[in-house]
Amino acid sequence: MFTGIIEATGSVTKLQQIQSDWRLTINAEKLDLSDVALGDSIAVNGCCLTVVELTAREFSADVSNETMNCTTLAALKAGVRVNLEKAMLASSRFGGHIVSGHVDGVGSLLSSTADGKSIKLVFEVPAGLAKYIAAKGSICIDGTSLTVNEVQGVGFTLNVIPHTQIKTIIGDYAVGQRVNLEVDLVARYLERLIQGDSASTATGAAIDRGFLAEHGFN
Repeated sequence: MFTGIIEATGSVTKLQQIQSDWRLTINAEKLDLSDVALGDSIAVNGCCLTVVELTAREFSADVSNETMNCTTLAALKAGVRVNLEKAMLASSRFGGHIVSGHVDGVGSLLSSTADGKSIKLVFEVPAGLAKYIAAKGSICIDGTSLTVNEVQGVGFTLNVIPHTQIKTIIGDYAVGQRVNLEVDLVARYLERLIQGDSASTATGAAIDRGFLAEHGFN
């Protein structure tokens, strides 16, 4: 479990294919690794990965083909900066929102404009994820917990303050940037609960106006 509060940025040392899978090695000298052990979880650009090799300044993680196909990790090259967050402790301050490190899809940056000292970013998301994104709700972008300002169709906007621009890789983004997205976990479970018994069918019931009316939502 993570909070979406980035602890440090690192850089890719190498991404190599080992037989049918992949191994990602990260230079994490800015991240305190003194309390990290083999088997621990570290989120890399929002993807929860398991540490399989560890030195004083680097760690390596195995990445499955499924993860490579569903995230932006396949595009990483040596030297590229990444966001890093260690799994939270039960005693940690919960500064962001509930983040699982399980990427729901990949979005893209449509525009970036100055808004005072902040930057206003507009992202496009896969159509199937748009329903989970709400104005003033939470969204996780490359592992960073952010607040949605506006939503319109498959697009949403947010503002990023200078501190976040400096402490994460968001300051590196250019129009067209592809990013890992994790929607609010509560929205996912709420949809499933509303489906009720129909959730156990092969396809589940579509939540539309007819479905809501049938179940007492007016």
